[in-house]
Amino acid sequence: MDRKQFIKNNIVLSIGLTASKLGSAFPLPIKKEAEHHRVIVIGTGYGAAVAALRLAEKGIKVLMLEMGMDWPATKDHTTFSKLIFPDKRSTWLKSHSILPFANVFTFKKYTGVLDRMDFDHLKVYVGRGVGGGSLVNGGMAVVPKRAYFESILPEVNASEMYEKYFPLANKMLKVNSISPGFFESTPYYKFARTARDQAHKAGYKTVFVPNVYDFGYMEKESRKEVYQSALNGEVVYGNNAGKQSLDKTYLAAALKTNKVEIRPMHSVRSIHQTDTGYKLEVDQLNTEGNTESAQDFNCDYLFVCAGSMGTSQLMVKAKATGTLPKLNQEIGEGWGNNGNVMAGRNFIKQGTGSKQSCIPTMAIDDWDNKEHPVFAEISPMPMKMETWTSLYLAITKNPNRGKFIYNSLTNKVLLKIPEDFSTDALATVKNLMDKLNKENGGTPARLLFKNGINGEICYHPLGGCVIGKATDLYGRFKGYSKLYTCDGSLLPGSTGVNPFVTITAIAERNIEKIIAEDFS
Repeated sequence: MDRKQFIKNNIVLSIGLTASKLGSAFPLPIKKEAEHHRVIVIGTGYGAAVAALRLAEKGIKVLMLEMGMDWPATKDHTTFSKLIFPDKRSTWLKSHSILPFANVFTFKKYTGVLDRMDFDHLKVYVGRGVGGGSLVNGGMAVVPKRAYFESILPEVNASEMYEKYFPLANKMLKVNSISPGFFESTPYYKFARTARDQAHKAGYKTVFVPNVYDFGYMEKESRKEVYQSALNGEVVYGNNAGKQSLDKTYLAAALKTNKVEIRPMHSVRSIHQTDTGYKLEVDQLNTEGNTESAQDFNCDYLFVCAGSMGTSQLMVKAKATGTLPKLNQEIGEGWGNNGNVMAGRNFIKQGTGSKQSCIPTMAIDDWDNKEHPVFAEISPMPMKMETWTSLYLAITKNPNRGKFIYNSLTNKVLLKIPEDFSTDALATVKNLMDKLNKENGGTPARLLFKNGINGEICYHPLGGCVIGKATDLYGRFKGYSKLYTCDGSLLPGSTGVNPFVTITAIAERNIEKIIAEDFS
C-alpha cells in the first residue's frame, strides 16, 4: 500500500467511525429499490405539464418527479402565505424572505414555494412545487409580437404557432381579460390608472394584458362575496383562490386520465444513459431540505423539463461528468433573463391608492422604439397604505447572454454572465423612468432600489438548451434518442413579453411531433 492509498483508507475509516458514533442523530438516507417506468418527466412546470397531459391522452403512463412540495387547495384558503407577512411557506430553504426589497421577515428554513438562486450580479427567481413557476408568477399571459418571435426563432413556423398553438395554449391555460368597466371603477386598480395616465402624458402607449387569474372571481372579491385572494395580498408566495395555475389546468387534466403520477419532494441528482434508456439518481427530501431516501429510476423515454435553470444545470453536469458525454457544445449556452429590470418612481402626484390588486393588468408598450425598446408592466405594491409610488417590471431587448459552467471542485453548475450583462437594459429603463419623471414629476424610488432601478433580478430565465442548437427543432437532445426537453431552456434568452404562454405553445407543438414520430 503506497502512502496516498494509506491516507485515503484512513480518511474513509475515520468518516465511517464518526458516522457510526453519531448514529441516529444523523441517519444516513435509506436506499430504496430501483423502479422502471416507460416515461419519466422531470418537473411539473409549463412544458412538463403539456408533455405529461398529451402523452397520457394517448394512453401512455407517465411518472413526474417534482423537487418541491404539493400545495393542494384547502377549503379555508390556508395553503399559501400572504405577501405582506410571509411565513416559512413563502420561501425555499432560506431563513428570511427574498423579494427584491423589504426583506425584514425571518423564519425557520422550509421547502417553501419561492426560491431565489444567487449568482454573480444576478438573482434568479423560480417556483418550487407542483405547478412550478405558475404558482408564483403574476399570471400575465402575453403572446409575443409576431415579428419578434420570427426574429428569435426563424426556423419555427410562425403561421402554425399563431394560428394553432398560441390559441391552444391560451385556451388550456384559461386566459381571460379584465372588464374595462371594472378596471376603470375599482379602487384596486388606481395604481394602474395613475401609471397609465402618466405614461400617456409622457407620450407612451399602454395596453391591457390578459391574465390567467379569473377576473370574474376578482369582481366577486371586490364585492366581498367570496374569499379575497388577489385583493388581499396573495401573488408571489402562491395564490389561494382565483388564479388558474397549472395544478388547476394542465396538471388537473393530466391526473384525471389516471395515466399520470406526480411525486413531489423528489430532487434529481444526476442523469445517466443505460443500455435501454436512462437512469436517474434521485433524492427524496423532507421539509427541512434533507435527503431522507435515495432511489434510482430507470426509463425508456426521458423528458427533462425542470425549467431553464434546472434543465440546464442537469444537462451541463451530465455532459461534464461523462454520464451523457454525447451532448453537444451548445449545452449551457444562450441563457438570458428576458431583459428583466425592475424600477420605481416616488412622489406620484395623483397617488397610487391604499387598495391594490396583486394581479397586474396593464403595460407600457414601447417595443417598437428602435433605440430603447421596452415592454414595462405596471406592477402593484399592495402595502395596504398609500405609498405614492409606481412600480414597474420592464422587459427589454437585452442582447447579452450567459452560460452555465460545471465546477468539478464543488460538483455544482454555476451561471456565468458578462460584467456588462445588464448595461443596455438599464439604459433603456433609465430612459423610460427619466421621461416619466420629467413629464409628470416624481423621483427615482431609491428606498426600493439603488438609483430607483434594479438590473440584478430575473423573473423570466430562458435558454441554456436552445432549440435548433442543443436540440433539434422539436426539443430532442442532439446525440441521443428518446431524450427531450420542452421547457423555457429551449427559448434563446428572450421573448419580449412574459414567456409562459410561449413556453406552453412551443411545448404543444413539440410534443405533437414527438408523439407522432417517436411513440408510433
